[in-house]
Amino acid sequence: MTDTIQCADFLIIGAGMAGASCAYFLAPHGSVILLEREEQPGYHTTGRSAALYIESYGNAAIRALNRAGKPFFQNPPEGFADGPILTPRGSLTIAEASQLDALDAAHNELAATAKGLEIVEGARLLELFPALDPEKIVRGLYDPNDMDMDVHALHWGFIRGMRDRGGKLVTDADVQGLTHGSDGWKVETRAGTFASPVVINAAGAWADEIGKLAGAKPIGLVPKRRTAFTFDPPEGLDPDKLPAVVNVNEDWYVKPEAGRFLGSPADETPSMPTDAQPEDLDLAIAVDRIETATTLKVGRFHSRWAGLRSFVSDKSPVVGFEPGLDGFFWLAGQGGYGIQTSAGLGMTSAALARGAALPDEVVREGLSAADLAPDRPTLAAAEYFAG
Repeated sequence: MTDTIQCADFLIIGAGMAGASCAYFLAPHGSVILLEREEQPGYHTTGRSAALYIESYGNAAIRALNRAGKPFFQNPPEGFADGPILTPRGSLTIAEASQLDALDAAHNELAATAKGLEIVEGARLLELFPALDPEKIVRGLYDPNDMDMDVHALHWGFIRGMRDRGGKLVTDADVQGLTHGSDGWKVETRAGTFASPVVINAAGAWADEIGKLAGAKPIGLVPKRRTAFTFDPPEGLDPDKLPAVVNVNEDWYVKPEAGRFLGSPADETPSMPTDAQPEDLDLAIAVDRIETATTLKVGRFHSRWAGLRSFVSDKSPVVGFEPGLDGFFWLAGQGGYGIQTSAGLGMTSAALARGAALPDEVVREGLSAADLAPDRPTLAAAEYFAG
């Protein structure tokens, strides 16, 4: 702890993917300090992601951000990462006979923007994922464009890039006080005191708590636990050649993961902001759903974990200055989409935080600042939602 106050043009609370990407795009435009409450950035949600880029995943605002950021992922600046951020994977959304209407609805919604979608049945279904049970699963929607993401390389690419542009990362900096005066914001942390005219709240599941410290109106953020585990494939089946598979009701999924399968019940259990841990019931539910719809046998878990995905009522991110609270900027509510939206959301938040217009990449996708603003009408019931 030091008594010296460290100052910056922009002070970002939270060094997960959202805060790191915002810092990266802000650093060329002013001095940036990125504060992280843990000893290592990305400990919570960022480090527990399923690591998939699914362009068609999420509501309209999320899909627009996915598309806006895709060129960055495909062609990052030289030296950003040692290898590609995206690698081919493909995804297969599957349906039982009773779920065909839901699959048709998904196809109708996505066909206009997701090129190359293929409705698959019979032999083609099993060609794509041989471990499906044909007595249970009768049709699928295959998207060849979906990708694996190197989350670690992406996250640290943003952080290294920020540092190369003059930004600073401070860890073990849990926020203990947040006050506003005539000269801007003062943030007291375990790592010292910091000051800035602009504070960007990218604190993930803790964002409403940071907002409360600042005197902001709650945005109604609800952290929701998501459980995952890895398990070994059966002999003779190479997961690395297979697509990710998700049930059309989104109540379970499996994806290849470094020679194994990653499985999840796709749970969304409301939680307090915390270091989330998997619960036995959620693990058992996932195993039952996977083994019922496929010929896979989970056996023992190779690893298991849980993370928090934080949503507001309309499931779109909250990005913008808090009305009536000069210099306090929200960057929260990414839900389960924070990794794949990171480039689009990073350039968006960096532009809005410095008072600039939205980037052309975002505008071309039909997104406006009003769609993300903390005072948008769809967040009118934020305090009720928070309860």
